[in-house]
Amino acid sequence: MDTPSTMRRLAAILAADVAGYSRLMSADEEGTLRTLESCRRAISELVSEHAGRIFGGAGDSVIAEFSSSVQAVRAAVAIQRALSRHNADLPDDKKMEFRIGVNVGDLIVEGDNLFGDGVNIAARLEGVADPGGICISDVVRDQIEGKLNFPLMSLGKRSLKNISRPVSVYAVDWRLQHPAATGVLGGDLSLPDKPSIAVLPFSNMSGDPEQEYFADGITEDIITALSHHRWFFVIARNSTFVYKARAVDVKQVARELGVRYILEGSVRRAGQRVRITGQLIEAETGNHLWAERFDRDMADIFAIQDEITQSVVGAIEPEMLLIEGRRAFRKPVTNLDAFDCCMRAMGHFSQITPANQDQAVVLLRQAISLDPALAQAHMALARTLNSRIWHGWTRDIANEASEAHAAAARSVALDDRDPYCHYALCWTSLVMRMHAQALAEAQRSIDLNPNFALGFLSLGLVRVYIGHFREALDALLRCLRLNPNDPQAGAFFSFVGLAHYHQENYEEAGHYGQLAIRTRPHYLGLRILLASLGQLGRIEEARPLLHDLIARPADPQQLFDVTTPYLETKYRKHLADGLRRAGVTSLQ
Repeated sequence: MDTPSTMRRLAAILAADVAGYSRLMSADEEGTLRTLESCRRAISELVSEHAGRIFGGAGDSVIAEFSSSVQAVRAAVAIQRALSRHNADLPDDKKMEFRIGVNVGDLIVEGDNLFGDGVNIAARLEGVADPGGICISDVVRDQIEGKLNFPLMSLGKRSLKNISRPVSVYAVDWRLQHPAATGVLGGDLSLPDKPSIAVLPFSNMSGDPEQEYFADGITEDIITALSHHRWFFVIARNSTFVYKARAVDVKQVARELGVRYILEGSVRRAGQRVRITGQLIEAETGNHLWAERFDRDMADIFAIQDEITQSVVGAIEPEMLLIEGRRAFRKPVTNLDAFDCCMRAMGHFSQITPANQDQAVVLLRQAISLDPALAQAHMALARTLNSRIWHGWTRDIANEASEAHAAAARSVALDDRDPYCHYALCWTSLVMRMHAQALAEAQRSIDLNPNFALGFLSLGLVRVYIGHFREALDALLRCLRLNPNDPQAGAFFSFVGLAHYHQENYEEAGHYGQLAIRTRPHYLGLRILLASLGQLGRIEEARPLLHDLIARPADPQQLFDVTTPYLETKYRKHLADGLRRAGVTSLQ
């Protein structure tokens, strides 16, 4: 019986454990513990992100508390989606699948611990769930009805061990929609199952064309900030920047990008003063959901970006704003001159030509000299050097690869919460043939930002080179859906083609290679198209493309070696065989 001093509270409880944990430990104790530690890290971060608290757990189990059933179920879905993505790269006998149960009830509080049927029922529901599944009680179902769109399936009333009454149980279908081939591939785009938004390039109202880079940088930072909200769907920068300096019909833009909301605005900079305006539009109705003007000093630029982001989130889904609160992913910038150099450099980087890449490197080295602790400058330098390598625009491949990797590693050391830093380290690790690190960095970038199109690109890239071709297609197509209108999609298509090529689907591989070079002449696209034509015996079609493949400053053999970082040499030989059949004689 409770005493007058007994503390109680109502809370939602999430209980999770690993299916087949004893079997996994019996087969490989050390490997299982490493995987469990990685899973626990992901679970802990997602629980925290959804305003929860882990208060119990021994061995393979986790028990967490939430003040909201909606947030508890959202956390459960986010956990299963993240763990499923990580499991895709593990052998079947090493996959770690968690079962999750969620219940809400009146609990007894003793210090940091919680007790009572609310906890016990959650633990029993976890036992009912399939490996990789989520089961919730009828009380939770009632509280999330109309607030979450995840399909539920009734499993009927269940008699649970040590629970006095039967409990109605529901399974939550958390599976992601299939990443249909759309947008630049020509298909229609359907609306995602969560609030979807595109941020159009903010107009430069300064009267000075030299300030374009600044307006573009503000836009990109707002896109990045919105992308960190897991339950939004945010279109990537490159797909929205095709509308730059164009008069647009927001309804048409929304149809072309497959989103419900459009954010647009303007930037005016004069010396150390900046004025930014923004307005959020519901595309279908044309209604303005939010509009604001900000007049501030340059030193307040990041605060303005945060205010715009939070205003947009609050206008679309107030509960998310209240629960998630502010989460800073960029460390404070202490030197605005260095930051300005970095933004100028990224303006050059986005214009994919050798001269612009060279200018970006100069500006980024200047930014680093001004502020050696600016993580974004090191990250951008790594990306730019890496881009020059993969395009065949440098003769000094080995030294630039080493410098790029060091710069990417430095950026992560300076800011471990920036997904772009992990993305850069993924690519440079792959060039250095550090496959395990490359895979971990790609996964980490998506863990930090589930809307990160480049994260899914890098994950698909790594999966191609470690031989996980079917899994690579899933990641690459998710990248294309988040970035459906990118005018520089050649790299995406090239890797989709490469994944098909190694499954001996040469017609489909050639199709994507053709798309890559049609979008923009691209070394990787040319290579996959030629290899596919070679395997298909279509030598006459291949012959006119041969000169374009070898007309690069870099040594053809060295360039091929660096940009085919396969874990197993048989895949590299398979690609080289197709190229030889097509008439490429310069590769060994």
